[in-house]
Amino acid sequence: MRNKTWDVIIVGGGIIGLSLAIALRKRRATVLVVERGEPGREASHAAGGMLVDCSAETPVSLQPLAIASAKMYPEFAHELEIESGMKVDLRDCGTIVFPPPEHVHERPGFTLASLLPAPLAELEPALAEPARPAFYLKECSVDPRALTAAAIKTAKNRGVDFSSGDPVTAVNLSDGQISGVTTAKTSFRASKVVNCAGAWSGQITSGQITTSQIGPQPIPTRPVKGQMLCLIMHPKDLIRHVIRSPEVYLIPRSDGRLLVGATVEEAGFDKRTVPTTIQRQRAAAIALVPKLADARILEDWAGLRPGTPDALPILGATQTPGYYVATGHFRDGILLAPITAQIMANVITGLAAGYDLKAFDPRRFAKNAA
Repeated sequence: MRNKTWDVIIVGGGIIGLSLAIALRKRRATVLVVERGEPGREASHAAGGMLVDCSAETPVSLQPLAIASAKMYPEFAHELEIESGMKVDLRDCGTIVFPPPEHVHERPGFTLASLLPAPLAELEPALAEPARPAFYLKECSVDPRALTAAAIKTAKNRGVDFSSGDPVTAVNLSDGQISGVTTAKTSFRASKVVNCAGAWSGQITSGQITTSQIGPQPIPTRPVKGQMLCLIMHPKDLIRHVIRSPEVYLIPRSDGRLLVGATVEEAGFDKRTVPTTIQRQRAAAIALVPKLADARILEDWAGLRPGTPDALPILGATQTPGYYVATGHFRDGILLAPITAQIMANVITGLAAGYDLKAFDPRRFAKNAA
């Protein structure tokens, strides 16, 4: 495989890179995915899978992409299931949100409870406080691990090549044009490279180049740690909806698992879990649903989300011809996978992006630095 040349090399085998690889193969491009570890085992593996299309935390400039991507999900998930023969557990039961007390603004004739399709006690009988102010959102959720596994199989079925366990150390150039990548063990050739390396995106340098020629292209992603745990529900449909509160969120799976999370920590590349943190999350879950006191912990873990200085993704072409970036999705990587794949496949193949990408331009950081 070393002597082969591809149209596009994608650095990073998470859901963003995998989705883009599939989209590019649909356009007949030859694609190699180079993953530093095992495909799909970093942020995508650790994610919760809430498809929050427009939360209060979603930056205004990101909302059009979030809404569009959420609408794409049923077809996106169905296609992966058909092509892979695997289930991704896309659920459309909706979300019950308990807002912080300071966000509860009741006035005559209107209460948050009136936004529920039925009394809270009927929607989720196991909740501890059925009269607590809440509202309902028509959101979906998906199992990121199942989704990523289906995407890996689909990509392989479509002829995407993979290199695993060998991190990219540099993006190579020849006469000012991308020529491929260098890894710890070897090198691969392509005229286009896409940095989808998530929290590790900033560790990939431009090789065979000097600052005076083209300037360093900063990709200022950083790891933002999130600790979570998984409980086994009894019965397995004890909780049907995703539940979000200021203290914790609960994400049910169809097989009876219940994800509880998640922290947001600036802890570098530390992926260790802290027992007191996990127990605090479990206690918060039990406070919401007392019957979870009998639920055993199946596992706990920590993932590293790719954060950026302005909390926006980095999407588009860089100042280096043939070098593209699709990273920095922070907590929205699973949600934004379909729209990111569509937009970046358009950009890479010379078509209009279809959306205003000015706020996500990789070159914005170089301008700020200047």
